Amino acid sequence: MDYADPKRKRNFVGKVALAAILTTVCILVLKKSSFNYTSPVILFSLREQGVTHVLVTGGAGYIGSHATLRLLKDGYRVTIVDNLSRGNIGAVKILQELFPEPGRLQFIYADLGDAKAVNKIFSENAFDAVMHFAAVAYVGESTMYPLKYYHNITSNTLVVLESMARHDVRTLIYSSTCATYGEPEKMPITEETTQVPINPYGKAKKMAEDMILDFSKTSDMAVMILRYFNVIGSDPEGRLGESPPPELREHGRISGACFDAARGIMPGLKFHSQVKGTDYKTHDGTCIRDYIDVTDLVDAHVKALEKAEPGKVGIYNVGTGKGRSVKEFVEACKRATGVAIKVDYLPRRPGDYAEVYSDPTKIRNELNWTARYTDLQESLQVAWRWQKAHRDGYGTPSVMAS
Repeated sequence: MDYADPKRKRNFVGKVALAAILTTVCILVLKKSSFNYTSPVILFSLREQGVTHVLVTGGAGYIGSHATLRLLKDGYRVTIVDNLSRGNIGAVKILQELFPEPGRLQFIYADLGDAKAVNKIFSENAFDAVMHFAAVAYVGESTMYPLKYYHNITSNTLVVLESMARHDVRTLIYSSTCATYGEPEKMPITEETTQVPINPYGKAKKMAEDMILDFSKTSDMAVMILRYFNVIGSDPEGRLGESPPPELREHGRISGACFDAARGIMPGLKFHSQVKGTDYKTHDGTCIRDYIDVTDLVDAHVKALEKAEPGKVGIYNVGTGKGRSVKEFVEACKRATGVAIKVDYLPRRPGDYAEVYSDPTKIRNELNWTARYTDLQESLQVAWRWQKAHRDGYGTPSVMAS
């Protein structure tokens, strides 16, 4: 008969006991870690007391990226949705480097024209508010490709509104434009000025406004519509700037064309669509515009978000209240860059208007907002510093972040 070895039995029991102890310790550690750690992705799907989660559409673009920077600096949680047709993944990477903490910033590559994708984004994220910047935004291009503008601006805004309604997101800050006013007979433009847009860009934006206003009448949404004027400048600390795709330079902002001419990328300003027309009924024959610094514009959006109230609609012009002619702008750009930019003025372009500048009284009284960066040359100097330091813009990354 065989007898069990007592030593072997004791070793076996000891091993079982040790395994049980280790298993218990592992379970306790895992339980503890599960309470103390939340996946960064999960954070965006949760509502956290004291944290406002803002969806920024078009957040990789010029204005959207600057708005995202300000929101992050002010402690907001931000999700950027952008299809990168006009935006720059390089801007997103800079923002991610500046704010690497879990739950601060996420980027989602998506097209707002894809209703299924947009609905999925809303279903997977706990948004408190939407800042809707995403849009094609060139007057000249809109006259060439009107259907593109109605689809990208009007139709895509409808998709965003439907998802907001479906997922009970009740605050919207809408990025609109002075182009909705057209060419009023009386200056300056107030919020009561009749909207009679004269180009597809302005018409598409007004249609989007109308949809928002109609929907707000049947809901308790907090709505702020900001109609802003011609944007210039860049981040004063040099982290972000404007870098449109090369193929859009012809349609882009006059500041970008001035900088391209100053850097020798273009031989002068005669190719630029905005330097057209010397026969307008203005003091020097060229168009007059109200140039607003992007830092001021972003400040207006944040103040609008802070003041937004359920069931109420706010509509505000965002400008300096002072008009500058194209000739005056070009002279300021020459001084800012130190380059004698050659200018050849061409005939006026279709869909343009002679004189547009704002009356910012309402936004000053109701949102306590006033433009601070009103020195045209200084704003251009700030933007020029970024342009000189980023000759290829944000560059072309080999792999797109997600």
